Amino acid sequence: MSGSGARLWPRRGRAPVEGVPPSTGTRRGGGAPVLFRWAGLVLDALLPPHCLTCDSPVDVQGSLCGACFATLSFVTAPHCARCGVPFPHAGTGPLCPACEARPPAFEAARAALRYDAGARRLILPFKHADRTEIAGPLARHMARAGAVLLARAEVVAPVPLHWRRLLSRRYNQAALLSGGLARQAGLPHLPDLLRRSRPTPPLGERGAAERAALLDGAFAVSRRGAARIAGRRVLLVDDVMTSGATAESCARALLAAGAAAVDVLAAARVPDPRLEAPR
Repeated sequence: MSGSGARLWPRRGRAPVEGVPPSTGTRRGGGAPVLFRWAGLVLDALLPPHCLTCDSPVDVQGSLCGACFATLSFVTAPHCARCGVPFPHAGTGPLCPACEARPPAFEAARAALRYDAGARRLILPFKHADRTEIAGPLARHMARAGAVLLARAEVVAPVPLHWRRLLSRRYNQAALLSGGLARQAGLPHLPDLLRRSRPTPPLGERGAAERAALLDGAFAVSRRGAARIAGRRVLLVDDVMTSGATAESCARALLAAGAAAVDVLAAARVPDPRLEAPR
């Protein structure tokens, strides 16, 4: 069984609007798109659009109300030019102390959101509560934040789940994000490029050094996948980037398999508490 497939079985309930295929069957007069638009209007009448994180009505399915949108903190400059960690004020960069001391294997990492209370209201239900419709809106924010990385990418791939965790969760949230990004950019999507060669314990409360030790050698590239990335730049996608240990381990595996370079794009980035501490 693959450890990185986007989904094992379909989610019940209404599919997100962006999941509807662009057109099928009708070639003249745009008949199929018109039918899909009408179908969307009928569904909106039966199930009025509401905010992704609360019950407030919204105009467009898959969007946030104004109050919930205001709780999101987008990662903008200044940030580390290499790992993308946000800086609390200007004049800190271009690199964070960690990247100065030991440059990562990946060339650049970017994220759409700071991982704070507002981001958690989107990402935790997406990750643990079968709210797969949140993937589309997150991927759109990621595409804006990582426009430069997407423009130079040649293939897109997700950070994989171990097969046991995939069985319990039923879908890989990173693969849903990477699939959306690949479609937006018109790039090849390789959801099974990487696999976890061994399970790793939860990393939430562990420090950077312990994370790196636990994840060292935890990822491998399939033989078929190695042929598809030889000499190509890979965009690696994840939901949350914390210390960068997962991205580092994946990047090392990809480079060892023949990738020319690796960039990383995440939905959210955990700020470095050492940088955030008041002076």
